[in-house]
Amino acid sequence: MLVVVRDNNVDQALKALKKKMQREGIFREMKRRRSYEKPSERRAREKAEAVRRARKLERKRVEREGF
Repeated sequence: MLVVVRDNNVDQALKALKKKMQREGIFREMKRRRSYEKPSERRAREKAEAVRRARKLERKRVEREGF
């Protein structure tokens, strides 16, 4: 990941880096890897994430189509 520092403005570059890391999901991944996750917990989490994604896509589709 690359962030360009312009005019020695480190604060702006740090803000851009944090935004890129947030978009990539690095913070979420770091938080998840702090401790061991049992395989059953991992399956449950992934299933819940899939359900959440499906609901979100359905909401967007309904909003777009107007049903």
